[in-house]
Amino acid sequence: MTTAQIVARFPGLKALVIGDICLDRWCIYDPAAAEPSRETGIPRTAVVSTEVTPGAGGTVASNLAALGCGRVSVIGVAGDDGHGYELRRALAARGIEADLLVEAAGRLTFTYTKLRNASTGEEDLARVDFVHTSSPEASIETAVVERLREAAPAFDVILVSDQAETEHGGVVTGAVRCALAEIAAPDERKVIWVDSRRRCELFRGVLIKPNEQEAEEACRRLGGVSLEALRRVVGRRPMIVTQGGRGALVLEAGSILGAFAPTDELEVRYGGSLWTHLATGIYDRAIQRLPRLALAGFNLAPALALALAAPLVAAAALGGALAGRRDPHQVPASCASMLMSIPVTPGVREELEGW
Repeated sequence: MTTAQIVARFPGLKALVIGDICLDRWCIYDPAAAEPSRETGIPRTAVVSTEVTPGAGGTVASNLAALGCGRVSVIGVAGDDGHGYELRRALAARGIEADLLVEAAGRLTFTYTKLRNASTGEEDLARVDFVHTSSPEASIETAVVERLREAAPAFDVILVSDQAETEHGGVVTGAVRCALAEIAAPDERKVIWVDSRRRCELFRGVLIKPNEQEAEEACRRLGGVSLEALRRVVGRRPMIVTQGGRGALVLEAGSILGAFAPTDELEVRYGGSLWTHLATGIYDRAIQRLPRLALAGFNLAPALALALAAPLVAAAALGGALAGRRDPHQVPASCASMLMSIPVTPGVREELEGW
């Protein structure tokens, strides 16, 4: 089976993203218009244009939709405020189903406001975040769990975005984690993929994907255990630890499957300043493609190798346009066609030939 044939399967797959579905507000400000307020004397930040995109779990959903996943839906919580309206509109514009969002009257919609300098294009002022410092009300938590249980059987893969960094967490509460464990238990083929910034060790029976720092912190919270012990605490599924520009580490059943990073050919072909610019964090975004690659016919190891290569090939083919996009988190739809010409290492090629 060729890479192109595997990519051709993507439109038949269905993905559900549950968790912190937030709004990213990209505000372009003009420093030349920073006149001081007559009332306070404090210089204003003069925003001259804005763009809104789905963020956190919404970024994952956007990437899946842009890469051609046949059905993408989200479960989360949004307020009945203006930011909630903008979030729903941004999801709809990308073909993402938002009917499973729980509307919470009087609750702020989780929002990142990012300020970018019109002169330099850089994000150089502090973000203004709309966050929650307490757990969701019981009625909201119940509604999220009910929608998850009802919707889960209809999807091939469930991706969990536990991005809230407050002590109490966000949409992914203890009850949501229990529901995910119950959904995962009877069917090992059900892909449940968890990205949790502060609580990955609390999940059970799912595949977790911490980065190095998140994994180390989770191990310390468990009393200084090893990475393999962390994987065993979570359950029988593999664990993937992303390592920035070095790629990712895969652990499964007491062994390390391997560290996957770009091949020398990729580094030479797509290296230099582009590599330096994209290395930090690009693998976390690349991993978002992996559940669909695995479902489409890859075993875990070659799927990971392809997922890690994809963003570099796509970015290089776009002449570095990905790095300069106004929304740097959304993968262009053209990446889907670029996946078909990704250089495949010998080991991955052998795996593909076996399908």
